[in-house]
Amino acid sequence: MELHLVDLLSPIAAGLAGGVIGIGFGTLQGAARRRHEKLQDDGRLKSGWAVMPGSGRRVAYLLIVLAAVQLLCPLLFAGSTRWFVSAGVVLGYGWTLWQQLRVRTAAFR
Repeated sequence: MELHLVDLLSPIAAGLAGGVIGIGFGTLQGAARRRHEKLQDDGRLKSGWAVMPGSGRRVAYLLIVLAAVQLLCPLLFAGSTRWFVSAGVVLGYGWTLWQQLRVRTAAFR
């Protein structure tokens, strides 16, 4: 049984690609949240429905990026490697949420 370098590096590359996508999405969501909190503090929101406008568009962009990565880098989605991309997205987005939670809990201390 031979170990090929591609077999070793493809899960790492898939996890990193997913992590970059997850962190990017989390960063965009965090920026939008901060912008809308500022609007709320300034009293410029007209209704409760306007709290997070554009979130559907950002999710659509996330799906487009994931589809583009799948089309441009099919090796990352071969076999069980696709789960590494998904795990990277979850871990990247979870990391941004965890960072936001740390900042918010530090403000209460």
